[in-house]
Amino acid sequence: MNRRNLIKLAGISIAAQLSNIKLARSMELYNQKQIIKPTALKEGDTVGIISPATAVTSPEDIEQATSVVKLMNLKPIFPKNFFSKEGYKTRSPKLRADDVNEMFANQDVKAIFCIRGGYGSGGILPFLDYKIIQNNPKIFVGYSDITAMHLAINKIAGLSTLHGAVLLSDFEGNTFDLLKKTLFTNEPLGVIANPTTNSIKNENQTRTIISGSARGQLFGGNLSLIVSLMGTKYEIDTDNKILFLEDVGEEPYRIDRMLTQLKLAGKFDNIAGLVFGKCQDCSQKSVPAIWDYSLAELLDFQLKDINKPVFYGLLIGHTSIQYPLPLNVEANLDADKMNLTIVESFCENS
Repeated sequence: MNRRNLIKLAGISIAAQLSNIKLARSMELYNQKQIIKPTALKEGDTVGIISPATAVTSPEDIEQATSVVKLMNLKPIFPKNFFSKEGYKTRSPKLRADDVNEMFANQDVKAIFCIRGGYGSGGILPFLDYKIIQNNPKIFVGYSDITAMHLAINKIAGLSTLHGAVLLSDFEGNTFDLLKKTLFTNEPLGVIANPTTNSIKNENQTRTIISGSARGQLFGGNLSLIVSLMGTKYEIDTDNKILFLEDVGEEPYRIDRMLTQLKLAGKFDNIAGLVFGKCQDCSQKSVPAIWDYSLAELLDFQLKDINKPVFYGLLIGHTSIQYPLPLNVEANLDADKMNLTIVESFCENS
């Protein structure tokens, strides 16, 4: 090899090394990215009501949603496309994303509430303006199908969001009070545990799967939606997280399939701990039966070897009582006491 080619190869090698160093540094900075917190609400604030998944058109549903907002002494407004008749239940992803971007860009809007979940929020992710979201941080609340937006907004915009009741939720028990405390103060939410009961049969029973305690940033959401985003740039990062999962109406074999996918993808390898929320209507329905494990047996089978504290049954999803869970805030998990303690505030001072 002549000297000129040798020098050329050396130059290429050095450039490649510098490129790798630059990439590694970029990833390091990304991993150290400071999470942005929204500002706490004050009475009289204006908040936006959006429907980024399934459309809501019933006047009674609209009235219920606005009533919940007004009970908090807040002023509700709707984005321009909310009442669009395009597609009725299947408004285009771009149209729904425009509503989200509009509410984040509106300086008068201090929080954004999803009226419901349903189906379709994953489709709007490419159309969200993450720079607008990042530059206009505000409270964003929802759950179920809205999990897709939580993953994207936290990961790309760096904004902490709230996994909590939508405006058409049941708001039973202390759901409303806990939600309001989370939104109006800069105090940590504290202990989250299912209510105790004097009845012989506890409908909200929790169960330790693996004993122990853990501390980490809280993150998670609807299992089906988390799995649906695997292999995309919105894929969940579970390292050192207290991971929470919830779902509804899924047979045990389907949950087994989704947990298997997460396990094969290494998503349980480096978690701090795991909470699996109470799964409503998640029993065997297929005739003849496809799978011979109950949900409880399945969870023991799938999670027994992850060697991290795990418990089941917290009321964090499709349940009448719904506990709000702020994403990317510090929390403690106690699998033996079967509770979470939120030790960091969701909101900054107003």
